[in-house]
Amino acid sequence: MKVAILGTGAIAHKHAQAYKNIGFEIVACSNKTAARGQEFAAKWGTRFIADYKELCQVPGADFIDVCAFPDFHVQPVEACAAIHRHVQLQKPIATNVGEAKQIIDVARAAGIKLNVMSQHRFDDATIFLKRALKAGRLGKLLQADAYVKWFRSDEYYSRPIKGSWHTEGGGALINQAIHQVDILLYLIGPVSRVSGVWQLGARHKIESEDVVNALLSYKSGATGVIQASTAIWPGYSERIEIHGTKGSALITGDRLTSWDVLDDEEANEADRAPVEATAESGSSDPMNISVTTFERQFLDFADAIKTGREPVSNGEEGYRALELVLGVYQSCRSGEPVALGS
Repeated sequence: MKVAILGTGAIAHKHAQAYKNIGFEIVACSNKTAARGQEFAAKWGTRFIADYKELCQVPGADFIDVCAFPDFHVQPVEACAAIHRHVQLQKPIATNVGEAKQIIDVARAAGIKLNVMSQHRFDDATIFLKRALKAGRLGKLLQADAYVKWFRSDEYYSRPIKGSWHTEGGGALINQAIHQVDILLYLIGPVSRVSGVWQLGARHKIESEDVVNALLSYKSGATGVIQASTAIWPGYSERIEIHGTKGSALITGDRLTSWDVLDDEEANEADRAPVEATAESGSSDPMNISVTTFERQFLDFADAIKTGREPVSNGEEGYRALELVLGVYQSCRSGEPVALGS
């Protein structure tokens, strides 16, 4: 597979390393700041193209990997759709549902594949739980929660666009915890109602939230909690906790760290819970993350392109995560619960 990368910030370097590991070729890159783009090109052995439209049309690329901020996703998708080229977007899919719908509609009309980054779907823990929950091994689901109590420094937020409503779409929930939001939806199913409270700029000089709490009502009847923050010193590994009538499962960081289930001792070897004691997390360092699951998602997208099937994390999946996040934000602003998916 050959890929061109739009946006050469920190996450693009993780992508580039993953591409190198799995043998994908980076044919070109682009960044609105030429010096940063040229530096990236020199490091990863590719060429720099200043104009994003020219990058989207570069000969030979199988897809464009958009690592730009979410307020600049519609434009490259439209440019790629015009020449029927597949697109991968860094999360979130957009900063608002209008643009998210536009992106999905443009891609569908052009017949191109759209992949939204959600690499934690490819963690061993998530893969196991997806299968185990489908088999009913936890029984009736009662509660499913996500806790993302991270810390980000003042330096991290020193650029005015960081934590801004216009460019990033918000703060801790949409930028950091959206991965856990997506995993809850992927494992537990849709949410029908949310209620949230937040603190805007509680610790950092940003206009959006660095502390937010939300109550969830799932369509299945289960309930849940999301806590997201970038203000909790020194930062703790994120957790997902799932509780059913037969037992509980906990994901810490990227690993399954607890599997306490009644009468589950006789599970086949292939179905044995991959419980581990340690985990990797970006709780205090956003780059302290493994590239293994990036590799898995890129390979999934490549297979989707080759076979014509939908990728595991397509545009509709990205939309659902964004819808929940924006529902929490709406509740925080109004002080009232918000219904989703109506």
